Amino acid sequence: MIDAYEDPGTPDSRGAGRYLLWLVRQQWQRCAMGALLGSVWTTLMALSPYLLSRAVDDGLEPGDQAVLVGWAGALLAAGTFNAWLSIIRHRTMTRVRMDANFRTVKVVIGQAVRLGAALPRQVGAGEVVTIGVGDVSTIAQSLTFVGPGIGAMVSYGVVAVLLLSVSPTLAAVILLGVPVVALLVGPLLGRLQGVEASYRERQGVLTARIGDLSGGLRVLNGLGGKGLFADAFRRDSRRLQEQGYRVGAVSSWIQALGLGLPTLFLALVTWLAARLAAQGAISIGELVSVYGYVAVLIVPVAFFIECGFQISRALVAARRVVRFLALDPDDDSDGQGLDAPGSPAALHDPDSGVRVVPGRLTALAGARPADAVAVVDRLGRFTPSAATWGGVRLDEIALAQVRARILVADNEADLFAGTLRELVSGRGEYDEEAIARAVRAAVADDIVLGLPDGLDSAIDAQGRNLSGGQRQRVRLVRALLADPEVLLAVEPTSALDAHTEAAVADRLRAERGERPDRTTVVASTSPLMLDRADTVYYLVDGKTAATGSHQRLLAEEPGYRSLVARDADDTDEADERPVRDLVGEEGRESIEDPVH
Repeated sequence: MIDAYEDPGTPDSRGAGRYLLWLVRQQWQRCAMGALLGSVWTTLMALSPYLLSRAVDDGLEPGDQAVLVGWAGALLAAGTFNAWLSIIRHRTMTRVRMDANFRTVKVVIGQAVRLGAALPRQVGAGEVVTIGVGDVSTIAQSLTFVGPGIGAMVSYGVVAVLLLSVSPTLAAVILLGVPVVALLVGPLLGRLQGVEASYRERQGVLTARIGDLSGGLRVLNGLGGKGLFADAFRRDSRRLQEQGYRVGAVSSWIQALGLGLPTLFLALVTWLAARLAAQGAISIGELVSVYGYVAVLIVPVAFFIECGFQISRALVAARRVVRFLALDPDDDSDGQGLDAPGSPAALHDPDSGVRVVPGRLTALAGARPADAVAVVDRLGRFTPSAATWGGVRLDEIALAQVRARILVADNEADLFAGTLRELVSGRGEYDEEAIARAVRAAVADDIVLGLPDGLDSAIDAQGRNLSGGQRQRVRLVRALLADPEVLLAVEPTSALDAHTEAAVADRLRAERGERPDRTTVVASTSPLMLDRADTVYYLVDGKTAATGSHQRLLAEEPGYRSLVARDADDTDEADERPVRDLVGEEGRESIEDPVH
């Protein structure tokens, strides 16, 4: 089975079927062993009726006790050996399924890491969750066909040959049985793929809605939109439920036929064999063996239908995995590998007209928040653009140099589990003085003092044991401690109360805005943050509509004044409400803390 740290290999993503075959080829020896064990197991099941017929014809009917005991002993030995073989077969097939499961998980995670910042722009979180939760296990389960599936085909042929020695008529009925089953079940399998694909798509959309709801519940409450969102979620849930019923209806027919057709098979062949025995064409022992053969055939026929069912569902799941693997990350090539400017230089984004001057605190206020974020992504080289740094295109500069000197600090950046010290230090090593300075600049002193072991306190993944405002300030500590030449911060104070936000704005300016070798860009519509900026760019439809100081834009730009005044009004109203209503019960920040 694949090791946790082993390279999963390069998947064949040219199609769903090719991907499933790739999973088989990656562990072909184990799959071959599963096929061999499955074939022997099902063949020995067919051997038991033969041994039973010999015991009847050679021992029981003539009254030969010794021969009867001999055949009965052979039957017991075959059954015992087959039971042991069944255990080994099951263990082998479990390893096959687990390998396929873990290998697919590693391939999907590897692709997610490769996509990096491009992941949320190309595929929704619900799609990734659906692949990881449902599709992976569906794909793994389908590999059952390499064991019992192949064994079923082998045993079917063995039984047909054995019946041919008893009666060509019975053998013909058996051989014609599989095509009849395929004709009856085949259309249902095609139908299953269609409804299953639609169900998976709707499931991904609903999962994405759940993520949106959990992340923006407080905002929805503040805007009065919780009921509207809940109604939309109920409608989507109802549609998913109805689609699930369609999948269940098709699946139930397939599974019913999987049990019903072999039973009808058993009845038909047994009736024919009984007529032959009554006519004296076959012996009583042969009649018993025919009944046993047909009873054994219930297993392979059921396996045929089950494997077809699993493969149909796996093809739907594999298509989603292959589609995900086909996504390309943003172009992170080094281009011409040019060197970055030797000294602080201006960043320019031609698409928006934003020009960031070194040594200054620049703010981006977008009529739509996404406009300001798009500018940050271009200046940080996270999306293809014609942005320049010191007159040289960013995409022509060696990527390592860009990443070393330009840092994009997103307000939803991941927080990994570990101590607070490890969380803010990342891969760097900083002394106590540097950490303390960054903590103070981010107004995070109360966080350190409030934790039982200070900087050495354990923090859960994504900072789940911190409030929303605390998580945001921890992210800011991490960014300030890295001390990049260019810091591009997206909404660094959106989850803070007005008093804390004002303190952060003042200290951020003192920490970076007054240093000629440091450039800071903040995407925000907070008047508290905008008032501290040296230059504010007002963006409309992604373009610079006006630029200047906060006070000047307030006086001269009605659109800017309306945008910022809305935030100011929200802040004034928030000051009149209890803190619990301002930031939520779970994530409130105390406004009475002297640090604020």
